[in-house]
Amino acid sequence: MTGSHEGRGLPPRDRDPQGFDPRGHGRESSRKYERERELGLKRKVNSASPAAQQNSMFQRIRWATWIAVAVAAVLILRLAVVQLVWGPGLSSLAQEQRTRVYVESARRGEILDRSGKEIAYTMQARSLTVSPNTLRSELKQQAELDLQQSDQNSQYQGDARAELLNQKVDDELKRYSEEIPQTIKDAGASTDDLKSEDILNKLKSDSSYEVLVRNVDPDVAQQIADSFHGVAADLQSIRQYPNGAIGENIVGKISQDGQGQFGFEASSDALLAGVDGRSTVDVSANGQVIPGTTRDEIPATDGATATLTIDLDLQTYVQQQIEQAVANSGAQGGEAVVLDSKTGQVLAMANSGTIDPIGDIQAQLDKGKNFGNETISNPFEPGSVAKIITAAGVIENGLSTPDEVIQVPGSIDMSGVTVKDAWEHGTVGYTTTGIFGKSSNVGTLILAKRLGEDKYADLLQKFGIGQSTGIELPSESSGILADRSQWSGGTFANLPIGQGMSWTLLQMASVYQTIANGGVRVEPRIIAEMKDAEGNVIEQPAPKQTQVVSAQTARTVIDMFRAVMQSDPTGVQQGTGASGAVEGYQTSGKTGTAQQVDPNTGAYSNSAYWITFAGMAPADDPRFVVAIQLDRPQRGVHGEGGQSAAPLFRDIATWLLNRDNVPLSKPMEGQLILQAQ
Repeated sequence: MTGSHEGRGLPPRDRDPQGFDPRGHGRESSRKYERERELGLKRKVNSASPAAQQNSMFQRIRWATWIAVAVAAVLILRLAVVQLVWGPGLSSLAQEQRTRVYVESARRGEILDRSGKEIAYTMQARSLTVSPNTLRSELKQQAELDLQQSDQNSQYQGDARAELLNQKVDDELKRYSEEIPQTIKDAGASTDDLKSEDILNKLKSDSSYEVLVRNVDPDVAQQIADSFHGVAADLQSIRQYPNGAIGENIVGKISQDGQGQFGFEASSDALLAGVDGRSTVDVSANGQVIPGTTRDEIPATDGATATLTIDLDLQTYVQQQIEQAVANSGAQGGEAVVLDSKTGQVLAMANSGTIDPIGDIQAQLDKGKNFGNETISNPFEPGSVAKIITAAGVIENGLSTPDEVIQVPGSIDMSGVTVKDAWEHGTVGYTTTGIFGKSSNVGTLILAKRLGEDKYADLLQKFGIGQSTGIELPSESSGILADRSQWSGGTFANLPIGQGMSWTLLQMASVYQTIANGGVRVEPRIIAEMKDAEGNVIEQPAPKQTQVVSAQTARTVIDMFRAVMQSDPTGVQQGTGASGAVEGYQTSGKTGTAQQVDPNTGAYSNSAYWITFAGMAPADDPRFVVAIQLDRPQRGVHGEGGQSAAPLFRDIATWLLNRDNVPLSKPMEGQLILQAQ
């Protein structure tokens, strides 16, 4: 039996395979064991790390891919919106920003008188224009650039810098406002109505376009445009009226925009104005035209040239005579029309108070002048001038003869209306010629009753009463005439003596033109010819012609109405218009006095009258018809007593007959019998 120490130890199964005895002294070995075990675990962990890392990397890639896809989707969606939704608008805006349309103004056509004298024409000038908002922005940019290049750049910052730049812009604008008018003045143009403060206010306005000065000489305008940044010299057409107020009531005027405002300029605006040309180009950011982009070119078509029937010399004379007659007689106004008796063409058409289109408009308006043409727009009661219609009716229908003696009492009753003559008399034997020569209301109504209301109404219609004449001018009145169905007995007591209806002076002249032209009424016209820019004649509608009475009737009536101009020292065979006779010529016509309605009472006034006259010269071969109206004259047209317009007819007819060298008339044989002895 051994007694070794080794035999008393742990059984072999309790020992560590490495030979480590946990119960022994191997504490150091135990620590070593623990370290090795720990290291083994770490090796296990480290042996699995590459796969984990790979998995983590895949996760990050997936997230990055999703983010990229999302960003790409957003960008694609944005691009789609820009292209499909915003695209057309942006494209249009871009096109707008680079596209410029240049307009070539058409030249307005000339207006000439019958012999080719200029009544209105167009002169080229320039308007100085500017874009205030753009100009101030560019001036500020220039001021900023100048400041950056100066030694004072570092001294101004913040609010001080902004204030300085604004001050520099204001100073420059003030220079513009002072030097531009001075430049124009130095060139010899008037600057009385051109004020520096007005220009300065425009330069400071919140606007993208302002006209600084109009009607500037082209050379001066270009000089200013070259000298002042941002100022442009735009083409402007200036309408010239070389005769001032002469014929203005016919011709009218155009607005600052070049559109017809009054008269012939307005009624024929479409033909006179022409058609502006235009072209389209693209420009770069600095405003330069991009070569090769010019397109949509349409050349300008200048306006037509109008030749009027007006005789400018005659128009000048008649207009002067009307103004003088109004002044001499103390009338409120006056009018005159001269027609060619064969064609119905208007040779002169004048009224008082006509404005000068190239003068100070407001000052003239303040004095009562106007742009109107009262000869076609202001109807009035014609008075006894209208009696020629009754005369034509009774002769045409064989109801009387020039020499028939009719016993005319001092008054007549028609359907309860009592009508008297202008002078007191008992029953007097007047010839039919004398009834009109003496202007008897009573005698005229006696003859009108023979004619009857229906035939008289038909005559009024044929003579054009209550209808427009169709003259090629705006604002023509048709006059006033009650429809036949509305007539009463009192109506027919007024119409034949020229009351109860209203005519324009042109209508009055047309009535007398009908008689002077062998009973054929030709609608009055004022256009002699229109030619387009190439010289081609533009056809005008032919005036309507109406056979109102026979040529024989017309001749008889003309001869009867010579009695109105007849003189007689005894007064028995003298007509009411003897002062209208023209020495060496036979003349025929009729005086008229029509009561005006008192606005306070609504009844006819005994102190306010329209004084009228219409006549033909010469009576043996009528060439001219002259119609005149004076509104409430206090004296004669030459300041003499009485209120007749006959002397003015004589003056105008004399001038015409002498100017045109019309042969003298054959002397009349004996006298016309007006009153039976």
